[in-house]
Amino acid sequence: MTAIVLDGKTLARQIEIELTGRVAQIRERMGGKAPILATILVGNDPSSATYVRMKGNACERVGMQSLKVILPEETTTAALLEKIDELNANPDVHGILLQHPVPGQIDERACFNRIAIEKDVDGVTALGFGKMALGEPAYGSATPGGIMRLLKHYEISLKGKEAVIVGRSPILGKPLAMMFLNEHATVTICHSRTQNLPEIVRRAEVVVGAVGKPEFIKGDWVRDGAIVIDAGY
Repeated sequence: MTAIVLDGKTLARQIEIELTGRVAQIRERMGGKAPILATILVGNDPSSATYVRMKGNACERVGMQSLKVILPEETTTAALLEKIDELNANPDVHGILLQHPVPGQIDERACFNRIAIEKDVDGVTALGFGKMALGEPAYGSATPGGIMRLLKHYEISLKGKEAVIVGRSPILGKPLAMMFLNEHATVTICHSRTQNLPEIVRRAEVVVGAVGKPEFIKGDWVRDGAIVIDAGY
């Protein structure tokens, strides 16, 4: 069987073109003002700084503004919650992204949940996750949402398919499982304590790697004709 590459990079460029047009319409309705995405970076982790910079660049490409909030490594939970409250109350800020991970002294879950649901564009709040899981209107987590868009672009239906997601993080594996369920797939989530992982993966018609380790899923684990998505690295 000839393999078909699901080309996410080309699709991303197409989506940016679509978004540029949508943002232009929004700016026209707002009297020329651009929508603002606030990003919060706590500490100086190089990878996190790179991700935040990439998000800012993407905003610029589609005509949005990026408001970068950078807080020191020693920031407390209380101080971060105060900053989130400030952004929630700012009518010029339309979305808030708190870059994961935050330093260990911070209660990350409490800070995620403090983001107003209407500004939770990364789908990180417990309320947003619950609404998404129930099929109610809400922003979904970014990477799972991208996977769903990729499958839709290639007209791949999940209905009735057996899917295995390797990884259970609250921003990738778990929300993706809910999105797959909402599309009528039969879903198995695997993790570090899963036994007989190769056998489970071999059953799958759709396999998603979401563990952050290159080459973790071996080629001989995957059945012929399976749809394989690398989301973890």
